[in-house]
Amino acid sequence: MLYSYFVLVLLPLTLPFIEAQNGGFSVELIHRDSPKSPFYNPTETSFHKLKNALHRSLNRYKHFYPQANVSRNTPVTIISPIEQEFVMKYSIGTPPFNVMGLVDTASDITWLQCLPCEKCYNQTDPLFNPSKSSTYQLAPCNSQECHSIHFSFCNNGSNCLYNESYYDGSYTAGNVAFDTLTLPSTTGSSVAFPNITIACGLNNSGIYDPKASGIVGLGAGKISLISQIGPSIGSKFSYCLLPTSNSSSKLNFGENAIVAGPGVVSTPILSGPDTFYYLTLEAMSVGPKRIELVGSSKAQKGNIIIDSGTTLTLLPQDLYTKLESEVVAHIKLKRDPGRDHISSLCYKASLDEIGPPNITAHFTGADVVLNSVNTFISDSNNFTCFAFFPVPDDAIYGNVAQINFLIGYDLQQKTLSFKSTDCTKM
Repeated sequence: MLYSYFVLVLLPLTLPFIEAQNGGFSVELIHRDSPKSPFYNPTETSFHKLKNALHRSLNRYKHFYPQANVSRNTPVTIISPIEQEFVMKYSIGTPPFNVMGLVDTASDITWLQCLPCEKCYNQTDPLFNPSKSSTYQLAPCNSQECHSIHFSFCNNGSNCLYNESYYDGSYTAGNVAFDTLTLPSTTGSSVAFPNITIACGLNNSGIYDPKASGIVGLGAGKISLISQIGPSIGSKFSYCLLPTSNSSSKLNFGENAIVAGPGVVSTPILSGPDTFYYLTLEAMSVGPKRIELVGSSKAQKGNIIIDSGTTLTLLPQDLYTKLESEVVAHIKLKRDPGRDHISSLCYKASLDEIGPPNITAHFTGADVVLNSVNTFISDSNNFTCFAFFPVPDDAIYGNVAQINFLIGYDLQQKTLSFKSTDCTKM
């Protein structure tokens, strides 16, 4: 049930190619803790997975808001922002070269480690060699793509370069280039996208996972992979996250990504100064009790990021305090004091024993009624904690709150749709 990390696994790249069209395709999503995952750790207990999920969520928040002070009693290990919640297997170049990249719905550029690498972090898989790809081309300095990358620059040469650094001291630098990027679909045919802008990292250092090479940016920015392939997929993608790590979820594109039918609610996606997907959260309800954001410094449009890479839903302290108080009033069990300060609201009981109240997230134009799998997370020993957490300001709508919802992003209409769905039947 714990959605702390996902791995995007795609079919082998030896399948026939098809041209990317609006008639859609899907890829598989596999939970990080699944035995299918390359990150699976059989020695890690379910409690440690729960604890790590909290830490990753707070680290993610710190990445989004580096000036925020997440103090409380929970220790926060400052990690590189490229330690994301999804991994995606794709290919780059001609002939296709397999790459394992960390997927980030809050990042723009797609970058990977490349040869000849001046300084690279230890990577398990071979590095991409651009000289062996017949479709690889360096991006010129005067190209629109070069200007669309906020951390690009040019030296005395005519080629576009980039240098991205993170708050923890990690960085990546190298060439901006174009090449063919290929995604194999669940239908058995690989989908090739030519002339995709990538960043070829020749100098990369920091806290990187050796099982992955760089990131795949699926954010809202102009240079993200989603934006670049937008004309081929109708600028639509969706996903449906399962409540268990034993089966695969799906990430859908194009016509496969349309969210329609009874029960669909939609809310505007708002633009920000970055590549995040912003929504407007107006209130939270516990049963009939509605808690407005009145008085919150974030009671305004575009006040919450929806992010598949963050496990918990992180709310401003004032809203969280009222929400927790209402939830506690509905649960007639003794609170567990918490282990290792994992959360301020935990119980030594199963979800059925807790019987948590219905919680509704009120977005502009969309009331999303959450179930117990969206509001509490448990380990295998029935240690159960609230899937919401207080932060000083700002907010992130995490992936636990998205379980068993078909969630569709329409970047043409700038709307995000929710449909309550049994994702095991997708």
